[in-house]
Amino acid sequence: MRYMTNAKEQLKKAKKKDNLYNDKKYVRAACGIAYSGVLIALDAYIQLKGIFTRQKERQDIEFYQRTISKIDKKLLSIINVAYDTLHKAGYYDGNQDSRVISAGFEHAYTIINKIKPST
Repeated sequence: MRYMTNAKEQLKKAKKKDNLYNDKKYVRAACGIAYSGVLIALDAYIQLKGIFTRQKERQDIEFYQRTISKIDKKLLSIINVAYDTLHKAGYYDGNQDSRVISAGFEHAYTIINKIKPST
């Protein structure tokens, strides 16, 4: 959740007018941070399922897709959307449409909330 908090702080710096963020640099940073939070949550989830122990290098998206597809198909769909919106559109392309970024953040929260232990 700390990653998501940090990502939201970056988005505030991007300043939004209408449905567009003004500063691509902060949008890209926010999306990268949020996506990193998703990957950390997925690592924990996979580890809890006894499938994966953390390695030194980050796994590629195909690893997560293959692994999660064996566990939860619905979660896999959400991961694919988060990957497309946060990592590809937000981080790589710098998409400044606040609706796209908001959708990516919503999917990130869905993933994290599904994985985090209930309190």
